[in-house]
Order: sequence, then C-alpha cells, then structure tokens
Amino acid sequence: MLGNGLLGTLLGIRSELEGFATTSTGIVMASYYAGFLLASRVVPRTLEKVGHVRVFAALASLASASPLVHSVFVTPAVWSAMRFTFGFCMAGLYVVSESWLNQTATNETRGRLLSVYMLVMMGGLGIGQLFLGISSPNGFKLFVLASLFVSLAVVPITLSQGAGPAFHAIEPLKASTLWRLAPLGIVGGLGVGITNGALVGIGPVYATRIGFETGEVALIMGAALVGSVAWQWPIGHMSDHMPRRRALLLVTGLAAVVAAFGSFTDTPSFGHLTLVMFLFGGLTFPMYSITLSHISDVVGVNQAVSASALYVFVGGIGAILGPLVAAWALDTVGASGFFVVMAMTHALVGIFALYQIAVGDPPISPEEQRPWIPMPARASAVVTRLTKARRSGNGKTQSRT
Repeated sequence: MLGNGLLGTLLGIRSELEGFATTSTGIVMASYYAGFLLASRVVPRTLEKVGHVRVFAALASLASASPLVHSVFVTPAVWSAMRFTFGFCMAGLYVVSESWLNQTATNETRGRLLSVYMLVMMGGLGIGQLFLGISSPNGFKLFVLASLFVSLAVVPITLSQGAGPAFHAIEPLKASTLWRLAPLGIVGGLGVGITNGALVGIGPVYATRIGFETGEVALIMGAALVGSVAWQWPIGHMSDHMPRRRALLLVTGLAAVVAAFGSFTDTPSFGHLTLVMFLFGGLTFPMYSITLSHISDVVGVNQAVSASALYVFVGGIGAILGPLVAAWALDTVGASGFFVVMAMTHALVGIFALYQIAVGDPPISPEEQRPWIPMPARASAVVTRLTKARRSGNGKTQSRT
C-alpha cells in the first residue's frame, strides 16, 4: 500500500509536469480501475488452480516492474498500459490477502483483523504520500522507491511456513436481483466509485495545476486519507443508530456541501484546500462502508458475499468514469470543475436517496440492521466473508429475503 499510495500521486504530479493533456491523464488514471475490475473477475479463478503463494508472488513481481517502466517510457500510452497492469495486480493482491485473513481468523479475532486491515490499507496509502518529498518527481528515484515497496511485500509471503488457504470463487448475483433488493446500494456504489476514483486519480493533477509544490500536494492528498480514517468510526456508529438510508442521505448531503465549498474558488489557499480535503475524504470514503452495509441489511445472509462482488463491480465502473469526468471538467470548467463533479455526484446520490425514502420499501429499523463494519475502499468482495462469519459467530446475523 505504501507503493500504491506513492505511485498514484506521483503519476498525477509528473503527468502535469510533463504537459500531458488532461484527458490523457484521466485515461491513465482510469486504466488502474479498469485493470482492477478485470482482475476481480479473473484472479479468483486462477487462485483455485495455482494457489495463494504463487499468485501473490507473481502479481507482486509484475506490479513492482510497473513503476520502473513508467520511469523509462514517459508517454501516456505506455503509462496507461502500466497503470492497467498495476491495477490488475493490486486487485489480485487484495484477493489473496483477504482470503488468507478469512481463513486464519476466528470468531474472537475477526473484528480486530478487520480494523487492522482497514488501518493498513488507508494508512499505507496516506503514508506513501509523504515519501514524495524525498526526491524530485521529475527524476526516476521515486519510481524506484515505489517499486521497492511493492517488491518487499513478496518476502513475508514466500517465507510463510503454512500452506495457503483453500479458496472457492464467489458465484455472482444477478444485477437485476440486487437492483430489486437495494437500488440505493447500486446508485450509491456507482457514486462512491466516481468520487473516489476522481479524488485519488485527478486530485494530485488538480492540486499541481493550481500551483502547489510536490510536498504540499502530498499533504493535501494525505489529508483526505487521514480524514477517512478519523471519520470512519463516528460515521459508521451513527449509521447503526438510525435508518441506514437516512444516514447515507446525511453523509452524501454533507459531502456535497463540502465539495461545493471547495469549488467556490479556482485558487484556494493551502489551508483552505487541506481542510476541504480532510472533510471531504472523511465523508466520501466511509460511504463505501455505509452503502455496502445498506446492501447487507436487505439481502439474504447467503447472498451477502455475492452482493458484495457485484457492488465491487459497480464501484469499479464508477471509478473508471471518475477520473475521465473529472479530467473533462478541469479542461471545460476550470480548476473549480474538479469539486463541481464531486458536489454534483453526491447531490445526485442524495436526491435518489430521498426518492427511495419517500417511495421505496419501509425502512429497516436500527435494531434490525446488521452491525456496520468498516470497509477500506477498493477492497475485494472476499473481505465480506470475514464480516459475514464475524456476525454469524457473534450470533447477530439477521436473515432477510
């Protein structure tokens, strides 16, 4: 995750310094999520045949090569191909890690494992930003560092004494079935994917374009990730004590307001933008968990993992669209267009939430809702097995059909 966080922001800054067209940069950033989406379908089948250790080692090795190619061939076409490759590999690494956690967790340790996993995911992304200050983004050293971080991840896996866990691929759920059960979950997942993809992919481009230095861009992007960790638990616990759809409406509405505040000026100060990023990241990233929890509330127990797999797919489509739309807005509207996209996306999700509250099925009471579980954005559907088993182990699972 250190390598992932460092490389993602570095590419945004370097593409702006190289004078890439904003649309080209958007395609480069969207390619990561396209690779991620493909791997979420392909890698689970490969795991069944090859095993965890070999798949992890192969994908981590391939992922570590990607930053090095970025540094040698500085063209949008090559960067798109390498970004696609890196996204494919990262998705596979998530599946391996999460299925291994699921195999080794007990009913007593599942909650702690999930919490630590969430902190590792988001903390690694955030800390990775800080290494941007070590060297100039115009050189090759930061690419080598990102490659080094990913390469080191192979060491503990290949030296592990135990055999890899057994793995069975998730059977998908029909989109029409999930839409019938949880339309707000699909719309919310698409919106979360758009905003998260735009924030991570085009955020560094936006901050660089309005004049901030590399170190300042790192802190600005880090503020969004720090906000996601700081706000995750308060928002999650709030959503457990009120109808989930209303909690989603409240959070997405506040995110729209914060994004609108960020769009008021094309030249925000460092303090202004850092505060906006902290608040916005603290609201938009936890929506991944709230939306998935809403889906978990309304689907049957045996459908939870399949529903999560479809949710990851829908969110992946949104994440592909996010950088493309945000890049278009930067060129068309100007710098403020970046936050205009965020505000409009959250506003549309909020309008749909209002509609569902008004005409949808009767809301589930907070007592009927399954306990909220923090989910790191871009996790694979495999991690849902942990939450499902944890709830079953605690005797709290509610069955709804």
